[in-house]
Amino acid sequence: MARTTLTRTILAAVSAAALFTLGACSSDAGTAEPGGGGEPAADDGVITLGFSQVGAESGWRAANTKSIQDTLTEENGFELKFSDAQQKQENQIQAIRSYITQGVDVIAFSPVVETGWDAVLQEAKSAGIPVILTDRAVDSSDETLYESFIGSDFVKEGEMAGEWVVEQYDGEGYKAVELQGTTGAAPAIDRKEGFASAIEGSDIEIIDSQTGNFTRAEGKTVMEGFLNKHDDIDLVFAHNDDMGLGAIEAIEAAGLKPGEDIKIVTIDAVKDGMQALVDGKINYIVECNPLLGPDLAEVAQKVIAGEEVEKRIVVEDQAFDQAAAKEALPTREY
Repeated sequence: MARTTLTRTILAAVSAAALFTLGACSSDAGTAEPGGGGEPAADDGVITLGFSQVGAESGWRAANTKSIQDTLTEENGFELKFSDAQQKQENQIQAIRSYITQGVDVIAFSPVVETGWDAVLQEAKSAGIPVILTDRAVDSSDETLYESFIGSDFVKEGEMAGEWVVEQYDGEGYKAVELQGTTGAAPAIDRKEGFASAIEGSDIEIIDSQTGNFTRAEGKTVMEGFLNKHDDIDLVFAHNDDMGLGAIEAIEAAGLKPGEDIKIVTIDAVKDGMQALVDGKINYIVECNPLLGPDLAEVAQKVIAGEEVEKRIVVEDQAFDQAAAKEALPTREY
């Protein structure tokens, strides 16, 4: 009887210890209460990163997503939680709030539009979760709401496209149409600004401008409208390759030759666009490098380690004419 009592006592002590251990493991998970001020932890050495992507609207975006998913792997010390916002800001805000509730270590996202982020970013800050912006910026007066912004200089990209157009066609009275990116998105705003600035003072005139939402299908539809409305289009400036490729379809359907009858300048330099440049259907492409995964991983690791990071990390971009595209295309990663 005494032996049985002793056994029960030992079992009770072991059970209590086990429960204490489980409780401790639960605490180490670092789950922050939403809106609470708890700091997420990465005590196991794995960084849990919640990423909200704009969508899958283009070849560029597909390459960007692949770079992030291929880099933020378990082998590289990450647990990636990924969501596709399908081009809707409300979906991104919902995803970010979900990541806050889950208590991830880092939140990263590529904003659908520039404005309307302060409230949800303040929630992340209050929860002690650092935020990293990729590809696109936010328009906020409070830069403490995010740690760093990694991406290209969209104004410069527009300027590079415009400078080439001026160099090639100034003095010929060219009439241009513009296929804009998503209304309110940083690349659409900045590329338009850069291009307009570069052609200022030349005789190149933008006679029409409309959003094609960065998609090939809408680029084709908008270009069809331009062709029905104007019979004097000399050049298309598309804010990305996919809209330019859609414009090619519309131009060909109208019985015209893209790259000859109507010149085309685009931004991105994904494989499909580069191939069209090699084929002579696009005349010039300014690159926007989508391979941001390694930069994001490095910044996230530094932030978690408490190291300082640059507020603005600019990705260097190139530009391609037909000869340069022929040389680059065989080894193109995206």
